[in-house]
Amino acid sequence: MQGIEVGIDEVLLSREKRVAIQNEMIKKYRKPIISFTMNIPGPIKTNNEIKRAFNIGKNLILEKLKENNIEILEVQELNENTGNELFISANSLAEKIKNITVAIEENSELGRLFDIDVIDVNFKKLSRKSFRKCLICERQAQECGRSRKHSVEELQNKVEEILKKSLAIFL
Repeated sequence: MQGIEVGIDEVLLSREKRVAIQNEMIKKYRKPIISFTMNIPGPIKTNNEIKRAFNIGKNLILEKLKENNIEILEVQELNENTGNELFISANSLAEKIKNITVAIEENSELGRLFDIDVIDVNFKKLSRKSFRKCLICERQAQECGRSRKHSVEELQNKVEEILKKSLAIFL
C-alpha cells in the first residue's frame, strides 16, 4: 500500500485529538455527534484512494442525514497523515442516527472500510446491534483483530482490493 507511514505515537495523539473534538462539539450543542474515519489496518492510514473512499463516505452520510430531515449543526474535517476524519453535530436522536450510519456501513463493500461512530449527549459511543464481519474471513472482526488471526499485509491487500473494485464503480 502506498502512502506515508505513521507510528503508534502519532496514532495515539490523533485519537486524543479526536476525543477532544468530539467532547467539545457535544458540550457546545448538547446533541449527538457522528465521528467518521476509515478502518485502515497497518502504518499507512491515508493515500489518494483512501481519501476518495472517505469523500464517498462523507457524501453518503450527508445525503442520508438530509434524506432523513436531520439538521446538521456543525461539520469539522481533518485530513492528516494519521487518516481522514469527519465530525458532524446532528440535531436528532442518537439511536436514529446510529441506524442510518450502520445501514451506510453495511450496504456496500466500501462501507466495510467506513468506521462511523455515533456518540450521544452523555459522551457514550452507541454500539451496533450486530457484530462487524472480518474483512477476510467473515467472522467477528473484533475476535480476529484481538487474536491477530490475519497479517497486516493480508488485511492491506484486502483493503486495496475493496478500494480498487469500489472506486471503479464511483468513477
